[in-house]
Amino acid sequence: MSCKRSIKVPQSLEQLVQCLHEIFEDDEINVDEVREIMASYVSKEQDWRKYANYDPYRFTRNLVDEGNGKFNLIVLCWGEGQGSSIHDHTDSHCFLKVLDGKLKETLYHWPTDSQEEKPLEVKSTTFVQRDDVTYINDSIGLHRMENTSHSDTACSLHLYCPPFDMCNSFDQRTGHKQACKVTFWSKYGTRTPFKPSGN
Repeated sequence: MSCKRSIKVPQSLEQLVQCLHEIFEDDEINVDEVREIMASYVSKEQDWRKYANYDPYRFTRNLVDEGNGKFNLIVLCWGEGQGSSIHDHTDSHCFLKVLDGKLKETLYHWPTDSQEEKPLEVKSTTFVQRDDVTYINDSIGLHRMENTSHSDTACSLHLYCPPFDMCNSFDQRTGHKQACKVTFWSKYGTRTPFKPSGN
């Protein structure tokens, strides 16, 4: 199945992964091309069900594919009312496709260095619907993703290029940032071992 330049519509998540591997053979990343191929895939629950792991206390990150070291493809599962912190993307490209439900994205301006404490300024708020794709990088700003429903879960597919395991989260009231390690709840459909923090 040839995807690049003459993009064919992937009929499954597996075919989408194949297309992404082909696109990322190049060193130059064409944001529009990646966005187009992710948007062309129509979400089917049977494709991603094995990665859809929900936790009652926090959203989960479930690794689908490591992209030969060039990208990570991850399914995020959001329980009712769950959301992320306000965070950056450590100089990575971030593509997000909603697989199920609806997510609220709030974009924030970066805090200024001139003031020690100042609330983060909201840039925009949008709702991302099933099969919609959105994109962010650090030049666009910071963001927070939330499942605002109190009755329905949500599920999203994220592509990060290059992959990262650390990012910064930001306090909305003060603009202060804190480095955070990002981890996987599962890899390739299998629960990752629980590692308690500290000694």
